[in-house]
Amino acid sequence: MRVELPDVPGSLGRVATAIGDGGGDIEAIEIVEHRSDGTAVDDVLLEIAPGSMPDSVVSACNALDGVKVIWVSRYAAGGNLFLDLEVVEELTSHREEALDRLPGMLPVAFRVDWAARVRRTPDGLEVLTATEAAPVELPWAELDQAGRLPSHDDVLLCGAPLLDDEMIVLGRTGGPEFLDSELARLGHLVGLAVSISET
Repeated sequence: MRVELPDVPGSLGRVATAIGDGGGDIEAIEIVEHRSDGTAVDDVLLEIAPGSMPDSVVSACNALDGVKVIWVSRYAAGGNLFLDLEVVEELTSHREEALDRLPGMLPVAFRVDWAARVRRTPDGLEVLTATEAAPVELPWAELDQAGRLPSHDDVLLCGAPLLDDEMIVLGRTGGPEFLDSELARLGHLVGLAVSISET
């Protein structure tokens, strides 16, 4: 669950209490973004008690002053928050395969449905590596840095340049929008992956 809340002491405690009241049990919390308007965005991984509905947790959180649930999604059983450091450690352990392994780790790290490494060729676009849910046809854009790509149907897209004529593309169905902090993280991770692969 992605939630926006006031960036003041006690806010997260109020949200945690509301989640518990709604039948949820917090497994992990990740701070996604601190905003200049005095709010923060957090991702909360939680387990719903048997017989409880996610709607009750969402309603309990939205009832709090200044708190808004932005997005809720089902998470794979046994999943956990995959920190950027873990991605880097995995890539470092497999330097020669780092660029091919990167797309497989990004869906968990960024809560997206799929990721792909694509290359522009004279004949069109070639998918080099992709996760299972990635579509066959993917967009291309000239990017100097990580950025949002035009949405397709209800899939929000972003990408980051990788090597010459290559980029990483991420797809998230139904939202939420990619935050500037997520784009910055993606750019850093892609840059690190390239550096790791070259050492």
